[in-house]
Amino acid sequence: MKELSRIVKNLPQSGIRKLQEAAREIPDAIRLETGEPDFKTPDYICEAAARAMDEGFTKYTSVPGIQSLRNALAEDFSERLGIDVNTGQIVVTAGATMALDIVLGCLGNPGDEVLIPDPGWPVYTMQVMSNSLKPVPYIMPADKGFEPGRENIEPLITEKTKAIVVNTPSNPTGAVFHEETIRMILDLARKYDLYVISDEVYDYLIYEGKHISLKSLDQDGRVILISGVSKKYAMTGWRIGYAIASEEIISLMKQLMVPMIGNATAVAQKAAEAAITGPQDFVEISRRDYKKRRDAAAAVFGEENVDFYFPHGAFYMMADISCCRMDSEKFALKLLADEHVAVAPGGTFGESSRQMVRISCGTEMTALCEGIRRMCRYIKKYSG
Repeated sequence: MKELSRIVKNLPQSGIRKLQEAAREIPDAIRLETGEPDFKTPDYICEAAARAMDEGFTKYTSVPGIQSLRNALAEDFSERLGIDVNTGQIVVTAGATMALDIVLGCLGNPGDEVLIPDPGWPVYTMQVMSNSLKPVPYIMPADKGFEPGRENIEPLITEKTKAIVVNTPSNPTGAVFHEETIRMILDLARKYDLYVISDEVYDYLIYEGKHISLKSLDQDGRVILISGVSKKYAMTGWRIGYAIASEEIISLMKQLMVPMIGNATAVAQKAAEAAITGPQDFVEISRRDYKKRRDAAAAVFGEENVDFYFPHGAFYMMADISCCRMDSEKFALKLLADEHVAVAPGGTFGESSRQMVRISCGTEMTALCEGIRRMCRYIKKYSG
């Protein structure tokens, strides 16, 4: 048989997926490794999907998404960003992950370089590589609150650099970039003529500070905003994401969507429209709940005197395991086997976080705190 794809064979494995599979074999495991809300999708959203099915809205839709959903997104983002966003600048995809992948496919040519955050969501690396591009990590220093400085980015830019991926609030760190950091990144993008892929899927989850969207400061169409309904409305399984970009980029994205998927699921698009145009009480209620969980988790770390990094957004926390002197994946697998607690190994997010693990506060409060107590006990056991 002829050789299968070397590109796919050489893609790095996700340490998160590895822990998820291992945790499924332990029925009573406390699951702190998965970045997924534990809330149920609000009833009004599910009811809108049921109505759409009852009315026979189960056919193909327009490639970039149904007009009413894109109209709702245009109105929502125009208000939130303080700029004029029209439907011709929006494409709806099967999840924000697909939006990211399609954008990379439209921006890059084989051999181009893309700057990605370290620590950062591991899918960035996988998508860059699967599009025959080269990932170049830029460090987000832990001692600076996981916020990059100009010195962490500019020396990495070459004539092959095509784009930079930015994620704030951050997965896995929970960092919320200050306005000066956002402006610095945009300044570098203009200076070196780079595209900016701004992953803002956690933009609503801010506990301290303020979310500054790169797209709101975009003056020449180089910023592509990526978001979706998965986290904000507890709709991870509905698979609806979207990109907001210049009409030139959106045109290419629509062209690439045709052979990839055609269009996002019709019923799920109707559910997303209901989420965006309906009551927003759930969003604030869930944000407050996540903040309570973060504060409770931080209190446990404090009581146990174990080092962690205090997040200001998203629903993740990074804990320091350097005193255990073991690789983060080995630590995570041993913690799961011995204490029945699943966490995400820091090494899967980049070289700079190999002595850390990520905890998701998407887990119910009691289980979250118990899981952290067990982990702290384990860290102390292997300390030194």
